Amino acid sequence: MKSWVAQVRKGVVELIVLAALAEGEAYGYQLLQRINRTETLSMTESTVYPLLARLTREGYLQVRASPSPSGPPRRYYRMTRLGRSRLREMTDHWRDVTGAVNKLLAGGQP
Repeated sequence: MKSWVAQVRKGVVELIVLAALAEGEAYGYQLLQRINRTETLSMTESTVYPLLARLTREGYLQVRASPSPSGPPRRYYRMTRLGRSRLREMTDHWRDVTGAVNKLLAGGQP
């Protein structure tokens, strides 16, 4: 992967994870499946799990454990009210940034 592509992805990982959780509660592997439906956004467990831990610590997510049909209990994540607010704020900023970049790419003023 080109380094600039990795940098773009790195900058939007939190937005992508929160947007995927907007579809509803999910355990880590389910969340990865949602994200990885789009190859351009694909991520690995080593990217997502530390982010889920941080977002939980910061109050953007709640987690609950539930028995798994096989293996250890699953940890289900869902957004808190604070997390939904964060997603709205990030979405608004993302739209502003992408709109301005698109205008520049089209040869106009941002």
